Amino acid sequence: MKSQLRCLKWAGLAAASLLLTLGATSAQAAIGTIVGSVHDFSTTGPNATYKGTSTQVCIYCHAPHNTGSTLLWNRATNGATYSLYSSTVSSTMNATTGQPGAVSKLCLSCHDGTVAIDSFGGATGSKMVTGAPLLGTDLSNDHPIGFPYNAALVTADPGLRAVSTAATIGTGNVGTIESKMLFGASGAATVECASCHDVHNSTSGTAVQAKLLKVTTVGSALCTTCHIK
Repeated sequence: MKSQLRCLKWAGLAAASLLLTLGATSAQAAIGTIVGSVHDFSTTGPNATYKGTSTQVCIYCHAPHNTGSTLLWNRATNGATYSLYSSTVSSTMNATTGQPGAVSKLCLSCHDGTVAIDSFGGATGSKMVTGAPLLGTDLSNDHPIGFPYNAALVTADPGLRAVSTAATIGTGNVGTIESKMLFGASGAATVECASCHDVHNSTSGTAVQAKLLKVTTVGSALCTTCHIK
């Protein structure tokens, strides 16, 4: 009897351990990953249009050694100059836009059509972004980027929320507009491509995965995170 009870006890512990492991695995799966996303260009990835030549996923943008640059960047340098957004109605645009910041140029190194997807690791490729993902170098008809979003701008434009306003990215990733959506030093942090998009797809549980958005567009939630409408 004691032996049977002992076996039942260990079986119960094993089952509990298995449930915890499965729960943790499910939670990790819900978070999302670049593997299997639209930015997975590996030969085994789902991106048939832009499938690359390497079985590695990260290598198309990053390399662990000998890159000599921030973020271990492994792609060709993007030296493009961009046409910027401007508004003919002065009341709708109080920010002063500049050229995209460094973090946006990483995105644009594919999306502006100046660098091929398979130009990485010192190689010159030929597979260019086409169709809807191709923004080109004319950004005048896209949401402005490269401008500081700070207290001074909010004062000038009461239609914007304070940088201290709560912002929830994906599932339960709560911070502020400044901490979760802006890039650079406090008070001078700027709006960039990654203010809205999650390049590594880590928030796909509640975002619109196809466009790697940080916040869902349902009810215009992405827009109203920053805009008072």
